[in-house]
Amino acid sequence: METETLTVNGVKIAVVNKAEKITSPQEALDLAVTVKYETGAQRIALSKKLLCEDFFILSRGLAGEILQKYINYGIKLAVWGDFSRYTSKPLHDFIYESNNGKDFFFVATREEAVDRLARAA
Repeated sequence: METETLTVNGVKIAVVNKAEKITSPQEALDLAVTVKYETGAQRIALSKKLLCEDFFILSRGLAGEILQKYINYGIKLAVWGDFSRYTSKPLHDFIYESNNGKDFFFVATREEAVDRLARAA
């Protein structure tokens, strides 16, 4: 795994630049624990490319399981990428609600991901 640690507004953020694709809740948790151990950061920014497509099919439950684990461990997550190709209304609603919350964000760019994590309560 390749990460970059940033400190923005006094907040430590780990940007995961390279890792194995996340295909299960356990892999997501392993990534978060490794990042926290190696960087001390509890806020993680990662590319949409690092999540398997099942994450974006809400009926499969993967997104919910992963985000619940991150909530339990106090991890905030921002995923950047192009989400426009998805036509699922539930997914669009999920992204909208996440972006209006304080723990998970789905944004277009890496810079926006870092900014949202730095400003999260």
